[in-house]
Amino acid sequence: MAGKFDLLATGIIEKDVNNDVLWTWCYPSIPSEYKTYIVNKCGLENDLGLDHSHHSASFYYYHHNYYWFYLHQTDVIEVRSLPKVKQFVLVLQTRDFNPEKYENLSQILSKAYSETGNPANVLQLYLSVFVKGTCCTEDNGTFMINTFDTCNIFSTVPAKDVVNMFGLETILIFTALLLRKRIIVYHHQMDSLLSFVRTLPAFMWHRQHSIFIYPYMQLTDIDISELLAQPAYVAGFQDAAVEGKTELYDVFVNLPAVEITVAAHAKEMFIMTKTHKDIAVFMTRKAQIPSMTDKLFIKEVANKTNELLKGLQNLAVKDESGQDVIKLSELKENKITPALINFLKNLAESEGYPYILQS
Repeated sequence: MAGKFDLLATGIIEKDVNNDVLWTWCYPSIPSEYKTYIVNKCGLENDLGLDHSHHSASFYYYHHNYYWFYLHQTDVIEVRSLPKVKQFVLVLQTRDFNPEKYENLSQILSKAYSETGNPANVLQLYLSVFVKGTCCTEDNGTFMINTFDTCNIFSTVPAKDVVNMFGLETILIFTALLLRKRIIVYHHQMDSLLSFVRTLPAFMWHRQHSIFIYPYMQLTDIDISELLAQPAYVAGFQDAAVEGKTELYDVFVNLPAVEITVAAHAKEMFIMTKTHKDIAVFMTRKAQIPSMTDKLFIKEVANKTNELLKGLQNLAVKDESGQDVIKLSELKENKITPALINFLKNLAESEGYPYILQS
């Protein structure tokens, strides 16, 4: 379970009645380059707050330089404690990925600031969480870190919805995840974008990590450079122009259009085989069972994936030095198709198996 020391900093950004945007408070500190980056992400400076449907969500989050930033945005309407403020954003910087946990905490901190207009009240609650792992308020509820189990981060997401949306073509997303390829997801609505991106790691339950997901990115030099430095990722964008940036992806997912596109340079990696078809049909059928929960569906997909990985391991033989290798000559003798051989080679590489594909 992620501990209370994953919480690194908090801060408040305000937009006043003159449309000026500034950081009014932070604790203990947030580097100046991060402050500029966060202001750009929240959209207040460009007059793209909630009133203009830039985010279509009051809570959103993003991944940058191995940190997670959670932003809770509040419209200030006739609040005595903040007479000159139109909107404010409560910022949390953390080490861990747990949207539900930090949405709960950011709501409590935001309400405390909205009611009093005093950062000292936010600091008191923040320190309580940092020291004790909990904070309690009379009107806004209680937050307790130990109620947020990290095992649920990827087991309580709408994985069935992904398959029911794309049907058999979901295998393209599954394959891209399995082979550690680059996926770009587009949706103009923030809530839909975040929900979809954070669901995809559930299909790779045997890995269970979130380091490769970037739920909210923009077509800026900073974000593009960060992505290009990574060998694999799932990144979400609200700007439809990202589809033209083929250097950023192997697979492009257009959520509003319900379309999946494989980039021309990656098509060889996505040649479908009987193995792909079997997995696609399996996922589609399971997702259509009304009584099956998402948690159980994720478990079923994990078992199917483990079967595939075990089959890969079973192809290994000992060479003269006793090392496990997968021999190309033996695969050919077993009449395995070139497409499947290529897939197995890429799968072995993606899983980091110490096998050598040799003739």
